[in-house]
Amino acid sequence: QVQLVESGGGLVQAGGSLRLSCAASGRTFSRYTMGWFRQAPGKEREFVAAISWSAGITYYADSVKGRFTISRDNAKNTVYLQMNSLKPEDTAVYSCAATTLAYGRSPNNYASWGQGTQVTVSS
Repeated sequence: QVQLVESGGGLVQAGGSLRLSCAASGRTFSRYTMGWFRQAPGKEREFVAAISWSAGITYYADSVKGRFTISRDNAKNTVYLQMNSLKPEDTAVYSCAATTLAYGRSPNNYASWGQGTQVTVSS
């Protein structure tokens, strides 16, 4: 497994931007598909975005498509989530996760998780 630590969350006004980072330990980071999920209070964890090991393929939830961008730097063992045009409904704890599968939208597809970082968007 790989250990993951997120950073970059915070409080931002609607329409603003944040960039989340997820630093991974281990020399096999480049073999993992990486995903971002979020969980708002009282709601289930939901898929946000995922990126293949080579960064050649990305996937997005419809709710964030066109506003969020996932990327990775395998040399730095880091995956990013650039979030633009933020809305109050984007408020949640955002977590990164790693899987050896080629792709996955379900949390059950991911074996390694970070502790999460809070993103709060005020109206």
